[in-house]
Amino acid sequence: MTELEDGALAAELLEALAAQQRTLAVAESLTGGLVAATLVDVPGASRVLRGGVVAYATEVKHLVLDVDADLLAEHGAVHPEVARQMARGVRLRLRADIGLATTGVAGPDPQDGHAPGTVFVAVSTAEGERVRELAVDGGRAEVRAVSRDAALALALVVARGDVGATD
Repeated sequence: MTELEDGALAAELLEALAAQQRTLAVAESLTGGLVAATLVDVPGASRVLRGGVVAYATEVKHLVLDVDADLLAEHGAVHPEVARQMARGVRLRLRADIGLATTGVAGPDPQDGHAPGTVFVAVSTAEGERVRELAVDGGRAEVRAVSRDAALALALVVARGDVGATD
């Protein structure tokens, strides 16, 4: 994936989804609304974006996004299946065609036994789900920005139907 500046990745995703008349919902943990804010910065985002949930607390992931409580109790919030369930939960809860989720550790301290920079992004559609694991170097702001871009890129891959593409 080439680096795209100033929200070009978000604009490309929104354009692709608008052309398909598909909608998007976002569930964010470590990015804390950064994904949704980047999408909203694009004029016309309301044609595609249904809404977002910032589920920063583990309990909110369960109560609002229907992430399995036993999964959270056993593994914590930093887990690929948590990301998958967050994406599915926001898609279903907000009645969108695509759900996008981020969870992980922005730092500076470890969480649930995971080092800062451990991130999972996920996309859910009625046709299937994809999760990508990241190991991001850098400070808190960089981890969050890279996570945002990875989530948007994964959603774009799914929106384009590039099932065999590498993430």
